[in-house]
Amino acid sequence: MKQGKRYAEVAKAVDRQVKYAELDAIQLVKKNATAKFDETVELHIRTGCDGRHADQQVRGSVVLPAGTGKNVRILVFAKDAKADEALAAGADFVGADDLVPRIQDGWFDYDVVIATPDMMGVVGRIGRLLGPKGLMPNPKLGTVTMDVAKAIADTKAGKVEYRLDKANIIHVPVGKASFSEEQLKSNLDTLMAAIVKARPSSLKGTYLKSITLTSTMGPGVKLDGLQFGA
Repeated sequence: MKQGKRYAEVAKAVDRQVKYAELDAIQLVKKNATAKFDETVELHIRTGCDGRHADQQVRGSVVLPAGTGKNVRILVFAKDAKADEALAAGADFVGADDLVPRIQDGWFDYDVVIATPDMMGVVGRIGRLLGPKGLMPNPKLGTVTMDVAKAIADTKAGKVEYRLDKANIIHVPVGKASFSEEQLKSNLDTLMAAIVKARPSSLKGTYLKSITLTSTMGPGVKLDGLQFGA
């Protein structure tokens, strides 16, 4: 893919043959985030897992200490007292069966979907629409729960989900380029600790083959996985 002049210029600062120390990588990514908007700092990890096998799936969630820097829109499937609880906790949209036709008509103006267990029958009717967009509530991720207030608070505080894509790569946001080096380091340390801990016990060989930190419009900077215990 052909890159623009701006990208080519900032890419000169990155040695693609080097695996950088954590703070050095963060400094480079921040320096190279020169777009006219506050770029997202992203972590991309190529794993040795084979996601076709259930025992080699990697999926979980973690609350980033410094947050994500993003205003997350939350949709909650709940009714009666739990719907009131969700609204009081700051959910952007709350409903039940009435939400189904809206979503079937293509409404996706939200970033996270949370549901109480008794509403999963309703949510299941639109699972084929929510699933491909990564929006399907999941009890393992804390998005199917009776404690909707805590789920909403965690999400707004900076909870992110990590999982393998079809190419067995993990893509997850770490924060914003405007964050301080200390904030990005804290988020990255927390995220890497969770991913390292999530190594499938059945996996033989290398778990994390490459770790790259980048910004939305910037070049990738390779990280040395040994500093994270990988």
